Amino acid sequence: MDGPQVSDLPADLRARPVLALTKASETIPPPSALPGGAQYEPKWDGFRLAIVRNRDATTAWSRHGKDLTVLFPDLVHAATRQVPPGFVLDGEAVIWVDGAVSFTALQARTTTRGPALRSLARARPASYVCFDVLAVAGHDTRPLPLNERRRLLEHLAGDWDPPLTLAPATTDPGQGRAWFTELTAAGLEGLVVKGLAGPYPAGRREWVKVKHRTTTEVVCAAVIGTLARPRALVAGLPEASGRLRIAGRTGQLPARVSAQVGAALRPHDPATGEHPWPPVVPPSWFDRYTPEKTPVSLTRITPVVIEVAADTARTSFTFRHQLRFLRLRPDLDPAHLTPGRS
Repeated sequence: MDGPQVSDLPADLRARPVLALTKASETIPPPSALPGGAQYEPKWDGFRLAIVRNRDATTAWSRHGKDLTVLFPDLVHAATRQVPPGFVLDGEAVIWVDGAVSFTALQARTTTRGPALRSLARARPASYVCFDVLAVAGHDTRPLPLNERRRLLEHLAGDWDPPLTLAPATTDPGQGRAWFTELTAAGLEGLVVKGLAGPYPAGRREWVKVKHRTTTEVVCAAVIGTLARPRALVAGLPEASGRLRIAGRTGQLPARVSAQVGAALRPHDPATGEHPWPPVVPPSWFDRYTPEKTPVSLTRITPVVIEVAADTARTSFTFRHQLRFLRLRPDLDPAHLTPGRS
């Protein structure tokens, strides 16, 4: 019987590799805030994608462990051609349109199949921006510090041609701040900051993300939880037709804020007309790509305007990430809010 091959991967990397997660920060951390200093990288507005190059196949996996191989035939073909067996890569799939990354173009692949998908891939090819390597020639590199993994990745990427690319990275905080400021026109969301001495934090939130955020007003017409102590607020935006459509939700409210907001809310009065939202909605109304399947129960209220902080990532009409509640705006009329994008 043949023995193990040099390209054989560890069992937990052959499919659905567990990827590192990020935690949000409002400010860019200095090098002293992370173990061994900091590495700064642009945060790409795309699909997080692990590419697994085994001896007999090349596959692509989402952050949630979903097999996305069929959606990216161009990237899988490129990885099969340019990456030796026994490697596992972590990066972001993006599509460039008119000099900026376009999440809308990327999203089109999720609703296309068969020959139409292959045609779409030719018309709007994807790029793979790689920022980490979890295995090299069958050897698990996750225990190595980031600076060593980066050197291995740079050596591997030295012979790459597009659509495979090496993510830019710097240890200079000034350069990181410049990227944060200057790359917004290219559709980048902000920065990711990582400790140079840290091993690959699979499943843990040790990497820091700093995202561009703007404040905006939305209509809150329901809460998650009770009226007196809401856990989260559901955000809506009016369509051009006047219909109020769910556009996102806030993160969990602190206990003190929950009590204050709950005291100011009023239940929906059926005498005023039909509520714009059903009492139970699918979780995909808040996050299209969530693996969660449990329906979300809404406590419907009399609509009020709230001010929220949102990152710049939008998908057509909706906010792609959770909002941060800032304050109630009783001075504004929900009926006068500007229609959202469609």
